[in-house]
Amino acid sequence: MTARERPAPAAPGGGAAARFITFEGGERAGKTTQARLLWERLRERGIPALFLREPGSTPLGEALRHILLSGEYDMAPRTEALLMAAARAEMVATVLEPALAAGTWVICDRYADSSLAYQGGGLELGLEAIRRLNDWATGGRWPDLTFLFDADPAAARRRRDGEGDRIERRAAGFHERVREAYLQLAAAEPRRFVVIDAALPQEVIAERVWTAVARLIEGRTPA
Repeated sequence: MTARERPAPAAPGGGAAARFITFEGGERAGKTTQARLLWERLRERGIPALFLREPGSTPLGEALRHILLSGEYDMAPRTEALLMAAARAEMVATVLEPALAAGTWVICDRYADSSLAYQGGGLELGLEAIRRLNDWATGGRWPDLTFLFDADPAAARRRRDGEGDRIERRAAGFHERVREAYLQLAAAEPRRFVVIDAALPQEVIAERVWTAVARLIEGRTPA
């Protein structure tokens, strides 16, 4: 049984069940800012919430993040995919699942859809191969709601400060394939994904995010 089929854990005191919400998108799309705003907004309303980032959020995950993003190491595409999945497996087992079981909402800046888009699409390893890898690595845990921040990769490059990390520095064609893969994923799962134009003003985006999450709190379909 996958997380899509499992009922969400009940929150302490009979409140809204804990949910797992992810923020996805290409480079410099503004998703991290919005993920943190949502995390803060939930906590202000008395809803226990945890903010995570990927890769990272555990000691092992942060070490792998450095290896993956620093540019100190050359690696084959499959190696990159496996290291991403390893960092994710550790986070899910030691942080994410215990938090959900305790009734804490989890807000995550990137998750398995990033691997589908970046390694499956961008590195052309194939969406289904990367989906199978991550379904196994996460024990079938997929988000309840995913916000996809859609942005023109060329515009994102213009906003970049300095050279960027190892993945940001890849050629334009790679980032175009990432965007195409993300949009393909969103089209295949319209009940989970909310696609947002990343060029909109921050306050407009924040309200769209909150509107979708408020519906989830109320037990309704976010989209």
